[in-house]
Amino acid sequence: MKTRGFVFAFALVFAALPAVAGQISGNYVEFRTADVYTGPCFANAETNLAGHEAVLGWQISEGEWNGVPLSGLNVVAVVRASATLGDPFANPLPAKTVFIVDERANAAQSAALIQFAQAQTNGLLDNVVAVEVSPVRFAVEEGRHGYATLEAGNLARISTRAINSSDHFCNNEEVYYPPLAANLDHYMPAVATEGSYHGNHLNTRWTESGRRGSFVATFSF
Repeated sequence: MKTRGFVFAFALVFAALPAVAGQISGNYVEFRTADVYTGPCFANAETNLAGHEAVLGWQISEGEWNGVPLSGLNVVAVVRASATLGDPFANPLPAKTVFIVDERANAAQSAALIQFAQAQTNGLLDNVVAVEVSPVRFAVEEGRHGYATLEAGNLARISTRAINSSDHFCNNEEVYYPPLAANLDHYMPAVATEGSYHGNHLNTRWTESGRRGSFVATFSF
């Protein structure tokens, strides 16, 4: 794993291009350091104290972005914001983002993956402090809704399971914070059996488990 400066340079070039509509589809997973499926009492207890960090991952099953083919590639964004992400009464910006791009991607594909992710997140991922290159494994268990695993080398990991009856603490839980990514076909909240980041660029690291802080989703547009 390494940081490649020329990948960041290409990302800046592609970020200046308009987003091109096209056919692209795949899977998405997200982890937040606050519960996203919860009741107001739990959410209010975490506001401004938790939920400033997130890991977002896209698996491109097929498609392209700005004419660059991306089928079979993955991209991960790790973000540290200025407020609880999703809080309607606070501004998460400025935020810092580390991108982890699939080691199989060439320079043009790496830049396109970053530009694609930025286009899905309404400015949240625009301040890029580092780009890492790493093997990325993204697996969704067929027939088991809510079960997914994302591994970006030894930098970031998300492992999820479906929410069950033992995860209801106050009996009025709901999707309190929606996913950070747009253009999702279908999403469901999930429990993170692990959500972690161990990189060096955000002045923080974390490992959490058992939090109702994940989403598993698909996208196609």
